[in-house]
Amino acid sequence: MSAAAKSPAPGAPPGRGALRRNLPPARRFLAGRKRVLVRLGGWSLLESAQTFLGGYCLAQALDRGFLAGQTGTGLLWLAVAAASILGAGPPMRGVFTQLAELTEPLRDALVRRAVRQALRHAVTDPARTDDRADTGAVSRLTHQTEIVRDSFAGLVLTVRAFVFNAVGALIGLLALAPELLLVVLPPLVLGIGLFLATLLPMASAQRAFLDADEAVAEGVGAVSAGHRDLVACGAQADAAERTGRLIDTAERTSRVLARWAALRTVALGVAGQLPVLLLLVTTPWLLRQGVTTGALAGALTYLLQALLPALHSMMTALGAAGTRLLVVVDRFQDATAAPVPPKAPDPDPDVVLEAGTPRGRRPSRTAPAVEIRAVTHAYGPDSPPVLDHLHLTVRRGEHIAVVGPSGIGKSTLAGVVSGLVAPDHGTVLLGGEPVTGATAQDLADRRVLIPQQAYVFTGSVRDNLLHLRPDATSGELTYAIGVLGAEPLVDRLGGPDAVLDPRGLSHGERQLLALCRAYLSSAPLALLDEATCHLDPAAEARAERAFAERAFTDGARARGGALIVVAHRLSSARRADRVLVLDGTTPRFGTHEELLTSSALYRDLFGHWQHTPPPVGS
Repeated sequence: MSAAAKSPAPGAPPGRGALRRNLPPARRFLAGRKRVLVRLGGWSLLESAQTFLGGYCLAQALDRGFLAGQTGTGLLWLAVAAASILGAGPPMRGVFTQLAELTEPLRDALVRRAVRQALRHAVTDPARTDDRADTGAVSRLTHQTEIVRDSFAGLVLTVRAFVFNAVGALIGLLALAPELLLVVLPPLVLGIGLFLATLLPMASAQRAFLDADEAVAEGVGAVSAGHRDLVACGAQADAAERTGRLIDTAERTSRVLARWAALRTVALGVAGQLPVLLLLVTTPWLLRQGVTTGALAGALTYLLQALLPALHSMMTALGAAGTRLLVVVDRFQDATAAPVPPKAPDPDPDVVLEAGTPRGRRPSRTAPAVEIRAVTHAYGPDSPPVLDHLHLTVRRGEHIAVVGPSGIGKSTLAGVVSGLVAPDHGTVLLGGEPVTGATAQDLADRRVLIPQQAYVFTGSVRDNLLHLRPDATSGELTYAIGVLGAEPLVDRLGGPDAVLDPRGLSHGERQLLALCRAYLSSAPLALLDEATCHLDPAAEARAERAFAERAFTDGARARGGALIVVAHRLSSARRADRVLVLDGTTPRFGTHEELLTSSALYRDLFGHWQHTPPPVGS
């Protein structure tokens, strides 16, 4: 999430600003469910009647029954109180039925909002669709929607219980003796007022805590995703320092939140314990005012069995679930703001577009498939660059392999070429068109990237394979399956229209389906970032040959594309027209035979590959 989305409006406390932002949509949500609220109030009124009868019947049983020597009358009043307790089942069932009518529509609406926002970010900011994607969106879609549903349900349930229990108890106290209200009401109002005064500051503390918690999750996720590159460039200390600062901030915000929780406990003591204490202290005065023993017992019943337990539950819910609900819902409000697309930088003066070709349209047919000009990229201002002033030209129809030690930056190069990683310096051209400033659709039209972790979703086999090109014909689909050797897999799954369960596929089968999907793409450039590492050597060779031929032609029309393979086997490098060797200092680029002479690292890799037994094919 961006800093702008996390920060409250200037000049306003975060809790109060969140309250102002969320009150209008909350009113609209509740206004659309007036019938549900009326039915909920109707069932709750029966609970008020039960509360009233509990204390009133006890008082009458003592004053008119047992203390007056009328045991039968006392037992009759107690029977009425017992009947009201036994009859509480149907009203509670009605309450929970109406509660579900409120909570489930709210959860569904938030899920739809989170999905729309995540898709909008994916379209406007394609550079964040890699492994370091917006994990805050994932949290909103899963964990935070459940927080809202559970918090809202608990809040409605407890506030409703307090309000209607308080109505029944206060009416009962008034019916027993008005003097009782003079003792009970002042500390009750004082405690509730003190508690309400802490709500907005506590909401601000809760928001800061969630911001810090999400920042820790994003920071740790980014370090985990790029740990190989961090080790390769020696940036472990810098990454550890940044992560430590995030953890320290999370610790500070949790301490502030704990202090407000302690103040809330004080308010609970004032409102929950002081009325009982004052009632006991003022008992002699109340008796002199004519308050009966039964009325005093009834008042204690109202306080200890109805009013104070409901008050304790409400304060706990408002202090914890209420502030959490306000903060999390406000994050959904922030998330619904349409992201501002980044402004495209001024064109590189060295980049010459084809005459009459607007930026983002069909690239020049005479330009190289890929051109990298002085590209430098590092994961941190104090880290050595993973790519340092790299120049590379890939001709149309050429098959290139990229090799080097693990963590040297091969996947980073694939990300830079595909437009998913923005270089610190330099220019990347695909077909003569700059990658910088291109929209997600422009990039999808120019290149297709197949990562090592192949993505397959639940749906039909056909839907998976046509995901990048829904308008492909059945003939093209059949050809792609055949040329990549996927017929046995598709047949075993039940054909193109069979429903696919990703959990039942091996890593190699996932990669084979992802390769078929990429083969059908209309993008001329294909990047295979260890996309065949789970295939056996024969299947890998067949896939690379198919994509190399695809780079030349697409049916009857010239494609003019290229193939770049991040290689992990000797055979992949031998099949390529030229090989790029990344060694962290001086990259080497040439044919297999040339590199055996000019690159000591390539000779070492060649010897290692020759003595490494082939992996078991999947």
